[in-house]
Amino acid sequence: MIYSHQIESCFDDAVGAHGLSRDAFLALVAETAPAVQRLRDWYAESSLPLLRLPESRDDLRDLEKVAADCRRRFDDVVILGTGGSSLGGLSLYALAGDTSPRLHFLENVDPHSFAALTARLAAGRTGIIVISKSGGTAETLTQLLCCMAWLKQTAGDSALADQIVAMAEPGGSPLRKLAARYGFRVLDHDPKVGGRFAVLSLVGMLPALIAGLDAAAVRDGAAAVLSEVLAGDDPASCPPVAGAALAVGLARERGAVMSVMFPYVDRLAPFALWYRQLWAESLGKDGLGTTPLRAMGTVDQHSQLQLYLDGPADKMFTVIMGPSAGTGPLIDPELVDDPALAPLLGRQMGDLLDACQRATAETLAARGRPVRVMALEAVDERTLGALMMHFMLETIIAAHLLGVDPFDQPAVEEGKVLARRYMQEMGGSGP
Repeated sequence: MIYSHQIESCFDDAVGAHGLSRDAFLALVAETAPAVQRLRDWYAESSLPLLRLPESRDDLRDLEKVAADCRRRFDDVVILGTGGSSLGGLSLYALAGDTSPRLHFLENVDPHSFAALTARLAAGRTGIIVISKSGGTAETLTQLLCCMAWLKQTAGDSALADQIVAMAEPGGSPLRKLAARYGFRVLDHDPKVGGRFAVLSLVGMLPALIAGLDAAAVRDGAAAVLSEVLAGDDPASCPPVAGAALAVGLARERGAVMSVMFPYVDRLAPFALWYRQLWAESLGKDGLGTTPLRAMGTVDQHSQLQLYLDGPADKMFTVIMGPSAGTGPLIDPELVDDPALAPLLGRQMGDLLDACQRATAETLAARGRPVRVMALEAVDERTLGALMMHFMLETIIAAHLLGVDPFDQPAVEEGKVLARRYMQEMGGSGP
C-alpha cells in the first residue's frame, strides 16, 4: 500500500456531534455508484484521457528527448504558466531538491518578481517553457512576451527559436501564432485534459523529467489508485470514494464547509496548493462546494491550530504524515544538561516530527473535529502520483454527489473578460 487512509476519526461515534454518522456515510457511498460507473465507462471508451495517462509510456520517451536537451544546454529553465499549468509541475519539482538545470516557476505577472528572476539568470543558458492549454491566457502570454524581449536583447534573435518550447492545444491560438512567427517548438496539449487535471500529462511530466525525476513512477502510483476505484470491490473502503462521501456528508450534515489539508512534509507544500486549486475550481459552483485551505506542520501547529481546536467547528481535516520517525540528525545528549530538554536527548529530528504529526491528529479528534489521516510509506514519485490521482478522483466523485460539473469554471471567465476590458481602457500603443 502506497498510503493508508484512516477515517475512523471522521465519525460521530469517535469524535461526537461534529462527526458523520456511519449510516449517512454508507448512504453517500451508495450514491457514488453512478460516478464510479461513469469513470469505468470513460476509461473503457478512452473518452476521458486523464484516465489513460497512468498507463501511457510512449509520450514519456518523446518528452525525455526534450528534457535531455534542456539538461544539456541550460543551467536554468523558466516555466511560464498559471494555475493548473504550473502547480502540478511545481508539486513534482518539490521532490527533486537541488537540480541541474534549476527550474523556476513564474506564475504571476508581478514586474518585481520578473525583474528579480531575470537579473540572476544567464540568458544564453536559460530555457523557457510556456504552458497555456488555450494558447490565449493573457498572463502567460505577457510573461512570454517579456521573456522574449529579454532573450532577444541579451542572447540575440536566434534564442527565440532555440530556447523556447510551448505547450498549447491544436488550433490558431495566439501562442501558436507566435511560435510559427518566431520558430520555436510547440508540443500538443490534449484539449480534453483540463489544466487542473493535467499534472500526469506533458504539463507535469516534462518539468519532472528535466529535474531528473522518474515520470513513469509518478504514473505507476496514479495507476495503482485508479485501478482500485475501477475495480470497485468495496466502495466504502476505497479511499477516493470514501473521501468524497466524507467531505460531502460532513458539509451537508455537520456544516464542515472548509477542508483543511495539513501535510507534515515540507516537500508536499506545493502539492497542497495544487489540491486547493483542484478542489476549489472543480466544486465551487451554484453556491456549492467547500473551501480548501492549506496548513503546514509543524509551523501551523503553533498558529492556526488554536483556531482549529477552539474556533468554529466548520472544518474537515486531512493530516498527511510522512515516514519521519528514526530519521534525521541525532540530538547529542552531551550538548546540554537541562532537564527540560531531556525528552529530546538521544532522539533524532524526525522523531519529534513524528510525535508532532500524531499529536495534532489525535488532539483534533479529541476536540471533536473530524480528521482523516493519510500516512505515507515514502515521499517519492510513486507516492505523489498516487496522492494526485486520489484527489483527482475524489474531486470528480464529490462533484457527482454535489451535482456539478468538475471540468468547467464558468465564473472564472467573468474576471478574465473584465481584466481585458481594463487593459483596453488604458490605451497605449496596442491595436
